[in-house]
Amino acid sequence: MLDNPRSSRVRTVAQLFRKEVRAETRRFLLEGPQAVSEALRFRPELLHDLFATPTALERHPELGEAAAAADLPIVFVTEQVLEAMADTVTPQGVVAVCEQFPTSVKDVFRPGAGEDAGLPGLVAILEQVRDPGNAGTIIRAADAAGAQAVVMTGRSVDPYNPKVVRSTTGSLFHVPVSVGVELASAVDRARAAGYTVLAADVSGDELPVVRSDGMLDGPTAWVFGNEARGLTAADLALVDRAVRVPIYGQAESMNLATAASVCLYESAFAHRS
Repeated sequence: MLDNPRSSRVRTVAQLFRKEVRAETRRFLLEGPQAVSEALRFRPELLHDLFATPTALERHPELGEAAAAADLPIVFVTEQVLEAMADTVTPQGVVAVCEQFPTSVKDVFRPGAGEDAGLPGLVAILEQVRDPGNAGTIIRAADAAGAQAVVMTGRSVDPYNPKVVRSTTGSLFHVPVSVGVELASAVDRARAAGYTVLAADVSGDELPVVRSDGMLDGPTAWVFGNEARGLTAADLALVDRAVRVPIYGQAESMNLATAASVCLYESAFAHRS
């Protein structure tokens, strides 16, 4: 039982809250039974340490079984130690240290990548998306819509930020995520691979019109911009068409993650119709 919240091992885990430590160690923090369960199911080889309170393991015996199958020892900790490791105010009793696993943008836009699933390709590109909750929710929505990948430019939030990881609810382990690329480079690679590149922007044509024009039928890369400022004129000049989600009610605007979900699902519907 690890019972000292001030021990060096606990401090080492807690330091993964900091981006510079994550960048140096190439590791990140997983919190909660859902995220840890998805990691054990899809990428168990990436897990280095698994910490849990006895109470949490009693509530989630399947975690113990999955850890044993992956030959990953569980370190039992006290509630105080778990709180010192976790980023959340009310942690759920399970924390793990995981190796980062970004995907190369070359692999995202390699020829034929979309056809691997028997459907045209679908990719989300995040440019200057800074809010961790929005970024994580878009990764989750991309996973749900059957997208092949998410590309996060170098000016977007770190996908291994604890809040981003929690917001994906495990989808981080389902859909490849590329990091650090510049928007212009991502667009060039997408177009070279045969993708139509669309930008979600309030200045664009309405989404139903764009779909009726057939622009969602083939491989599609959606670009989503900053929550407050959107995309710049220079960003919009890179893409094939700007598209807006119409607002039929009295809402002043739409949350970025919600709009991204609508756009991704419109492409998913078009690909399957």
